[in-house]
Amino acid sequence: MRPIAQSFSVPYEYKLHFTKDLFNVGNPLFKDILNAYKTNESIKLLFIIDDGVSENHRDLLNAIVAYCRSYRQHLEHTESIVIKGGEHCKNEHQEVERVLKAINDRHIDRHSFVIAIGGGALIDMVGYAAAIAHRGVKLIRIPTTVLSQNDSAVGVKNSINLFEKKNFLGTFAPPYAIINDIDFLSTLEQRDWIAGVAEAIKVSLIKDKTFFEDIENNANGLHVREMEPMQNLIYRCAEIHMHHIAQGGDPFESGSSRPLDFGHWAAHKLEQMSNYGLRHGEAVAKGIALDVTYAYLIGMISEKILKRILDLMERIGFDLHIPVDSNQEMDELLLGLKEFQEHLGGELCITLITDIGKQQNVNTIDLEVMKSAVNHLNTLCQLT
Repeated sequence: MRPIAQSFSVPYEYKLHFTKDLFNVGNPLFKDILNAYKTNESIKLLFIIDDGVSENHRDLLNAIVAYCRSYRQHLEHTESIVIKGGEHCKNEHQEVERVLKAINDRHIDRHSFVIAIGGGALIDMVGYAAAIAHRGVKLIRIPTTVLSQNDSAVGVKNSINLFEKKNFLGTFAPPYAIINDIDFLSTLEQRDWIAGVAEAIKVSLIKDKTFFEDIENNANGLHVREMEPMQNLIYRCAEIHMHHIAQGGDPFESGSSRPLDFGHWAAHKLEQMSNYGLRHGEAVAKGIALDVTYAYLIGMISEKILKRILDLMERIGFDLHIPVDSNQEMDELLLGLKEFQEHLGGELCITLITDIGKQQNVNTIDLEVMKSAVNHLNTLCQLT
């Protein structure tokens, strides 16, 4: 018998909204987003909230209840669960089970919504739980950090960590919507304010020289927490990220090329080696700095371009030193290349740059040169 072949395509659409004071009853955006899904019907909502967000925004839980009560014809608040944020929630599988239990106990079905409010790690974990419950319940992401608003929450990936490997378990499941509320940024620690800028520098280096120049021109304002340049940075970074997902031809990463992970092979390993004491964005900054130093040593970019990139990241406030103090630690760091290849599948594919705004994939990394890159970068850091 001949094989039976069938192909199909499924269109996806989701929107990234920008607002302020989202759960003020005078702001109809949240209600309108849900009303667009089911007009004039009440929709069950389960809220999962990062503990850091609830601690810094003391009125949030009450504001959510009051908002849902005010729009009770459209919104049914079932429960708000506060979960410890940060990488902890991706490392501990019981947090996923806690979300899944709430989905079950509160009878959240495929026409209900899980609302994730927090940083990138919590949104990753909650998105994973929502994607596997009932083969997928609807998710709205409300990211509360720079990094999650401009990068991690605007994509289609969800994940948790396992076997001491970052994002070992995961799904591709686009959210129904993402809502960026600028008010959440005002209470960020300086480390978290700065960390998200690394992802913007990343996309500018591989895709948009003009964006890189804009970040350079606003580096001082970004460092001292001026809100307007940060809003513009978040908007442009998210726009490039979402455009890449749609236009890159591989939104679910079936191939091995993943340019949006520029600098990430080292970043993921450095996070693990620091026992996640490094913020993701801090590790990404170090990973980018290492890979552009490697690109310089193999002749892909000039010394002028290298210094320009490193200078920008240091002006923003990043510590670019690679914390490797022994041959054993160096070997452990370089193991990240193998783990990155295993995660992608197929042959090794690392994104480097040939100029600001121009990327090039390579399939081999000279380990001795990469060791030299670590040492060269650390020497440059000592000179500044």
